[in-house]
Amino acid sequence: MPDPIALDELHSLFAAFAARSHVVLAVSGGADSTAMMLLATRWQEAHPGTRLTVVTIDHALRPESAAECTAVTGQAERLGLPCLVRHWSGPKPSSRLQESARTARYALLAEAAVEIGADAIATAHTLDDQAETVLMRLLHGSSVDGLAAMRPESMRNGLTHLRPLLAIPKARLVATLEAEGIAWTEDPSNRNSHFERVRLRHLLAEFAPLGLDSRRLALLAERAARSADALEAIAAADFARAFRQDGTEGVLDGSVYRAAPAEIRLRLLERAIDRIRPGEAGKPYGLRLERLETLAQAIGVALPAGGARQWSLGGVLVRLARGGDIHLAAEPPRLRGQVKNKV
Repeated sequence: MPDPIALDELHSLFAAFAARSHVVLAVSGGADSTAMMLLATRWQEAHPGTRLTVVTIDHALRPESAAECTAVTGQAERLGLPCLVRHWSGPKPSSRLQESARTARYALLAEAAVEIGADAIATAHTLDDQAETVLMRLLHGSSVDGLAAMRPESMRNGLTHLRPLLAIPKARLVATLEAEGIAWTEDPSNRNSHFERVRLRHLLAEFAPLGLDSRRLALLAERAARSADALEAIAAADFARAFRQDGTEGVLDGSVYRAAPAEIRLRLLERAIDRIRPGEAGKPYGLRLERLETLAQAIGVALPAGGARQWSLGGVLVRLARGGDIHLAAEPPRLRGQVKNKV
């Protein structure tokens, strides 16, 4: 039986909370988030300077959802925490339901955080969640950035997103609740093999005896994160000296671009496109990595001996000028779909 979380672990687990004035705890009522709410309350007893507010989301996907939110509210009140309930209203999509629900959940959490003046949102992602994410990214052919999976601290919707339990196995959180006699809700979708993450959970159980367990995959994420951070630092330095912008147009210095390794060239292009159309390069289902790689490779081999070359990517015109520099500009609506070299 795994050990419950001990009081002397709370200082390190919630260290990032200490720098925040007000943290929203995203609580669904499941074991992970219920345990986070309990442990954060215990941590707060020694750190009263940080306010905690529970926010729970009624996705209205199951008849029980309203009652589950009521249960979360009751548990929060017993712990002495205020609780807000937010509702995902309107019609629900027939496909990519979990993805849409996740997007709606984070938007509602951010809305609530802004409303109450919170400066961070905490979710109860665990070591198991991290491992599943890494395996999912592996199967999808992700880059080193994707393999870095979830970070303990990141930015989302303009707010700091904290994951204090990312190094903790779910079993220890369950053991903590059982030791305290606290009940939680089981979401039936967590057993529905229609969802990819549930199938990967079963796959992980088969891999574990071979040594590919949650801790190994989480270690891969840590190492990938270090590599991704190093590559980003190099790309940021090159970009600072290579990119010039004037309004909705920009120029990448061709000599800096061609002298950089392939991975850095890719990141330079991504940064430049995002400067021209903010948010475009970072869209998870918009500008695909493969399309960026195709363009980066095309620019690398299309030296301007025969005149300028032009491509269209994500609403941005990318032109390789005769001198070798790379010019970028927002694609006018009238030209959308008309540029031949569309990647």
